[in-house]
Amino acid sequence: MANKDQRSSLSRTTRSFEESVSRSASALGASYTLVGAILVLGAIGYGIDRWRGTSPWFLLTGLILGVIVGFYELVKATTRR
Repeated sequence: MANKDQRSSLSRTTRSFEESVSRSASALGASYTLVGAILVLGAIGYGIDRWRGTSPWFLLTGLILGVIVGFYELVKATTRR
C-alpha cells in the first residue's frame, strides 16, 4: 500500500512540475530575449566604438536599445495569453 501511495505522490508531483514549466515557458523565453538583446546590441555598439574611436557613445546607445527591445519583448510575451 505504501509503494502505491509513493507512486501516486510522485505522479502528482511530476504533473505539477510539468504544468509549472509549461506555464512559465513564455516568460522564460522572454527573459532570455531580454538578456540576449542587451548583450548583442551592447556588443555591436562596443564594436562600432572600437572601429570608429567614439567610445562610449555607441556602446551606451546599444545598451539602451537592448533594454528597450528586451523589455518590449518581455511585456509582449507575458501579456499574450
